Amino acid sequence: MDHTPQDGAPADRTHGVCDRCGAVRTTPAAAPCERCGAVPEPVDEAPHGRPDRREQATDSGAAQGRSGRDRDVDGRARNSRPRDGLGRPLPYGAQGVERQPEGILRTPRQTLDEAQRLLDDGMPFHAHEVLEDMWKAAPTDERALWRALAQLAVGLTHAARGNSRGAAALLERAAKGLAPYGDRAPYGIDAAGLVRWVADRDTAAGPPPALRTPHSAT
Repeated sequence: MDHTPQDGAPADRTHGVCDRCGAVRTTPAAAPCERCGAVPEPVDEAPHGRPDRREQATDSGAAQGRSGRDRDVDGRARNSRPRDGLGRPLPYGAQGVERQPEGILRTPRQTLDEAQRLLDDGMPFHAHEVLEDMWKAAPTDERALWRALAQLAVGLTHAARGNSRGAAALLERAAKGLAPYGDRAPYGIDAAGLVRWVADRDTAAGPPPALRTPHSAT
């Protein structure tokens, strides 16, 4: 059944994220979390910016370079600003959801396993960070593939944030990036299936897509 509104953007059926575990809610915001059972506390709405690891720092423990990024005492970029489970920045001092560490070297299989686990747990922003690391580390001839997978996770993040137009744009971009691979994508990646999923999507309802074909995920 097509749940797309007349403006062409996918319908949104989420209710924010859990303050404790960061999972995307599919029940009313006042109900206990389906994943960890936590009862939400009233909080101010966080800004709905795009997933981005770059945030300006104002806390005394971080030095800022000319770019405004958080940096440690050795000048290395770091992420000190707390964020909610969908990557939206929270005020300094707030309790955020732990993020994926940057720059972790994983094999393609480890990357797909971890990204799928995070998608299944309702944490698409964290999945995008894992896929982004692989995109940066991949051989040149594979980067377009991993970029498309990262864009897919960003699209799901936008859908969970309630940004249906942004979700539609990113998912369509991901599908265009995956389409050339068809049934010949490496590592068992189900490129053709993901393209079909985007075409038939209801981005905020139901389980997330499988990144790999069933026989390759075992």
